[in-house]
Amino acid sequence: MRQMKQVGWIAGTSAAVLVAAGAITYAVAEDGGSDTKAPSADSADAGFARDMAVHHQQAVEMSYIVRDRTKNEEVRRLAYDIAQTQANQRGMLLGWLDLWDLPKVTSDAPMTWMGMGDMASGKDGALMPGMATNTELKKLNSLSGKQAEILFLQLMTAHHEGGIHMAKGCVEKCKVGVERDLAQGMVNAQQSEIKLMADMLKARGATAKN
Repeated sequence: MRQMKQVGWIAGTSAAVLVAAGAITYAVAEDGGSDTKAPSADSADAGFARDMAVHHQQAVEMSYIVRDRTKNEEVRRLAYDIAQTQANQRGMLLGWLDLWDLPKVTSDAPMTWMGMGDMASGKDGALMPGMATNTELKKLNSLSGKQAEILFLQLMTAHHEGGIHMAKGCVEKCKVGVERDLAQGMVNAQQSEIKLMADMLKARGATAKN
């Protein structure tokens, strides 16, 4: 039964991604217009799409992990919302790169488009600010119950803070209107979720990591 629920959740998320990606790709085409050139591979638009897709993928991964490590409905609901939202947005970002006929992977360091290429990559698998390390993901996989909830909330808070920083960069630098709008939407939603997670941590006698 648990496996069936897992398959159902993944299938539902995948379906939402396909529908949203198609809609947003159409919106980008409309926004760009026939006389507007597609962004270049080294543009902020392309860089943000590539980097945020990677950043979002880890958030989805962490959400799946905690869903299977706790029975707390509040945390599971938050994890579901984050996984669905960020998988959806990831589909949009990758869809834009396809629309623009641009590579999803380049030799540039992450966040080079923000002028942070030399500072973005951390140690132990954390490719960009806010991303969890391999050690932290392994620990999350080893915990259960309240301990897993606390670590997830701490890791996701830091993850959101890094994502907000990058999304603000797109708001300032990206040229495609709907991409800027999506980035601003990420800022607003993730700031709200950070406040929610602070309350959830407080209820568990914990705080976000410094």
